Amino acid sequence: MAETIYDYTVESIMGLPKSLADYKGKVLLVVNTASKCGFTPQFEGLQALYEKYHDRGLEILGFPCNQFMSQDPGSNEEIQNFCQVNYGVTFPMFAKIDVNGSDAHPLYEYLKKAAPGALGMKAIKWNFTKFLVDAQGKVLKRYEPTVEPASIAPEIAALLQ
Repeated sequence: MAETIYDYTVESIMGLPKSLADYKGKVLLVVNTASKCGFTPQFEGLQALYEKYHDRGLEILGFPCNQFMSQDPGSNEEIQNFCQVNYGVTFPMFAKIDVNGSDAHPLYEYLKKAAPGALGMKAIKWNFTKFLVDAQGKVLKRYEPTVEPASIAPEIAALLQ
């Protein structure tokens, strides 16, 4: 297993490899997303965080996932268009991945181990689970899907001091 989040390469939503080492020195909020979920309106809050803090060093990384009741069935292109048209998403979105099970992306295996959920549970419970990573690449915290992006703002602001 990798030692830091920067050891991973992911696939952009356009199908190109992207090293997470490109985000060294940035505070990251990593989120598994879905276009047809009750939490989908959180894209609006995530975009608001991005607009407020991006210039200070925040990056939000969105990873579409279709594992929870097939709530993101579209192609990567359809997902990107949906996010841009409906929520004005400008933060980086990546290719659809699995976050649980035998095909879970290695990045998510790392995140789950670094910041387990309630009672030490490693599995991702649902769409819009969020992981906060500091500017040194340390995974600090996991937020449940019910946590609204705006409520994370104070912790993000503190990391960007």
